[in-house]
Amino acid sequence: MVYPLSYQLYRQERGLTVAEQRAADVRAGQTAAALRDLRACLRRSFRLRHRARPARGAADTATSPVRFLSSAR
Repeated sequence: MVYPLSYQLYRQERGLTVAEQRAADVRAGQTAAALRDLRACLRRSFRLRHRARPARGAADTATSPVRFLSSAR
């Protein structure tokens, strides 16, 4: 919601009511919890994993020997 500048200045000088402060605290707590959950999820997904080596002669690897041109030696 957009308020006129005069009302914004009035609210800045007077502060928040108890209900407004409580609502702001609830929103801040929800945001902090969401960020904490996001960090934990990202930490789990980017954690270093022990990866198994690919098997020798796997289907996606080339099994023929590499040939070089005589000029490339």
